[in-house]
Amino acid sequence: MKISARNVLKGTVKSVTEGVNDEVVIKAPGGQEIVSVITKNSADSLGLTLGKEAYAVVKASNVMVMVD
Repeated sequence: MKISARNVLKGTVKSVTEGVNDEVVIKAPGGQEIVSVITKNSADSLGLTLGKEAYAVVKASNVMVMVD
């Protein structure tokens, strides 16, 4: 599969918290965690389960950067 987004982070599903929408945590190899809230139907369709390989794809019109 090819995608136009440039920010694609490969990792494994650390957790899926079910609700009206599901919260999915993907852990990257370096230990960083990406959290996404997706529809329950999407989570079910993707078969997201603990330990499954998944990709966090970030496509945004802007990204804020902050320092102390």
